[in-house]
Amino acid sequence: MSNAFLKGTLVLTLGGAIVKITGALNWMILSRVLSAEGIGIYQLAFPIYVLAFTISSAGFPVAISIVTAEKLANYDFKGAKRVFKVSLSVMGITGLVMSLLMYFGADWLIKTQFVRDARAYHSLIALAPAVFFVTLLSSFRGYFQGWQTMTPTAVSQIVEQLVRVVTMIAFASMLLPMGLEYAAAGATFGAAPGAVFALGVLLYYYYKLEKRYQEKLKEQAVQAVQETKRAIIRRIVKLSIPVSLAQMLLPVVAILDLLVVPLRLEVAGFSVERSTELYGYLTGMALPLVNMATILTASLALSLVPAVSEAVALGDRNMVYQRAATAMRISNLITIPSFIGLSLLATPVSQIFYGAPEAGEAVAVMVIGIFFLGMQQVTTGILQGLSHTTIPLVNMVISLLVKVAINWTLVAIPSWGVVGAAWGTVADYAVAALLNLYFVKRYTGFAIDIVETAKMLLAGIAMGGVIHILFGLLTGFNVFFATIAAIAAGGVTYAVILVLTGGVVEQDLRDIPYVGAWLAKFFAVRNWLNK
Repeated sequence: MSNAFLKGTLVLTLGGAIVKITGALNWMILSRVLSAEGIGIYQLAFPIYVLAFTISSAGFPVAISIVTAEKLANYDFKGAKRVFKVSLSVMGITGLVMSLLMYFGADWLIKTQFVRDARAYHSLIALAPAVFFVTLLSSFRGYFQGWQTMTPTAVSQIVEQLVRVVTMIAFASMLLPMGLEYAAAGATFGAAPGAVFALGVLLYYYYKLEKRYQEKLKEQAVQAVQETKRAIIRRIVKLSIPVSLAQMLLPVVAILDLLVVPLRLEVAGFSVERSTELYGYLTGMALPLVNMATILTASLALSLVPAVSEAVALGDRNMVYQRAATAMRISNLITIPSFIGLSLLATPVSQIFYGAPEAGEAVAVMVIGIFFLGMQQVTTGILQGLSHTTIPLVNMVISLLVKVAINWTLVAIPSWGVVGAAWGTVADYAVAALLNLYFVKRYTGFAIDIVETAKMLLAGIAMGGVIHILFGLLTGFNVFFATIAAIAAGGVTYAVILVLTGGVVEQDLRDIPYVGAWLAKFFAVRNWLNK
């Protein structure tokens, strides 16, 4: 099996990590330039931009990657290019429409009090051009993902973020003397130049790809029977609508948490101020840690979509099965030690990252969701690659109802409080993951290997024991040092136990892109593997 999608996963993961770190540094600086009030103005406009972008493009990149991968699997290079051109035209129109609506509708949003602070007007105007350019970016990224070439996406994301950060800070600083609303507008405008530069990067990769496959395109000019534009649009829209709705469901989940959790905490007897503080522990501290720990599985899911689509187009059921099995194995290898380690170190990690060790109780529970969220992301990628894009959406709705029911019940019990909401989130991920897994089994025959997973859990438990003991011995010296040392020792323990129990074999190491051959040789010399 080609490890192209594993290479793609690694590239996207590294790119995602750089983007996350850069974004965190940006907020540290920007919050000092704008102050909390300026950040508040920025945040009033940004959700409108996200909604406009989601309507204009969400779901299309996934659909484009699916259809492109199918064409390429059958060596229909001309068809793949045609899919891209048609989708680019459609997304260019939708992006332009949403950009203009945001620009000319900014005044209406202020007058109707939909956006309650009039100072956000300039931020809304400044964000409008970015909608158009980011929509075009999505089309290019979907096309490259269909080629299973993830470097353009990763590089463009890094360039977009770096330019965005520099321009946000620069414009905010320059416009601050004019007033806080203008400084906030300057910060929001950074999204547009970031997208323009990223688009330039993708154009470079696009013409490089064109040159590489020019002869193949010429050969197919007469031979291939091409779909009509209407047929292409119909297929892409059919695939993209469920993905778009699923992405729109994410802010709905956040809104429901906002409506339910603080309210039920007050019912439990907490004051308004304390309820707000506890809600901050949940959404502002615990949830970001979960998302950070699943960067790799999110990248894996993105790479899986075209990889599975390719196998389906070739009619190779064994390849579909193998790619599903490989992806799930990688997900479990990463998420099992992540949730065990973070759960044990929840309090010191909360203290180091947020200066709030009180958040540790909520974090310790919430991070259990890392395992199920990783599973949900991977199974969603598999189902989307199979063109069953509606199934993950339906499963998300069911899991959301479970989450709301648990939150409503447990959060109002004083002994549970915000921990009940954390369990609600874990249940949300678990229900969606298990439902997805059922349909993956139904359509591919794949089921999780219990013995293999048990070996990972055994290694994770041993790792947890080392972390618990070492942190307890070192915590008297320095919390930061004790945490880092415990994580390092735990990581080594996890790897060694996996090797000794056969949870990792030589082929697993060979499959790791770029360094796999060296690692396999290193361990094979010591006769640690395949005994």
